[in-house]
Amino acid sequence: MILDLARLLLFPALMTFAAASDLFTMTISNRVSLALAAGFLVLALASGMGAHDIMMHVGAGAAVLAIGFGCFAMGWVGGGDAKVAAAAALWFGFAHLMNYLLYASLFGGALTLLLLQFRQWPLPVLLAGQPWLTRLHAKETGIPYGIALAIGALMIYPETEWMKAVDLARLALR
Repeated sequence: MILDLARLLLFPALMTFAAASDLFTMTISNRVSLALAAGFLVLALASGMGAHDIMMHVGAGAAVLAIGFGCFAMGWVGGGDAKVAAAAALWFGFAHLMNYLLYASLFGGALTLLLLQFRQWPLPVLLAGQPWLTRLHAKETGIPYGIALAIGALMIYPETEWMKAVDLARLALR
């Protein structure tokens, strides 16, 4: 039951925290990425995932990390975004990686367009006192892409083996 609760809650909670952190502070702590990586390793071992499968998931995470840091070096994404994307890829492995990246890209594009439009309008006086909203409204501020990464991840996660392994009937009876 604890394993099922961990599968059900750990990844979604950490990705949601990453999105909220990026929205409110424009940063994603390394601790979130480390917690995602450690959570994957613990759950993979506790679930009986084989060494080959674990290494394939690590390969997916490493590939996204390499590409993410290339994007970071070009100034296209933040370092926290690159690390969280890699940590999410670790959970998805190659089986769900392309769908995750597609969703994250589509939501990222939509988020970017919405924020660019939002930044064209004056910020209402009632909202101007919120530091996070003022920062989000500033034209020189980047895009909190962690939001798109989290939404994309949460769209894909129900399709993964992590969720398929959860025994919802047993959880409901408790």
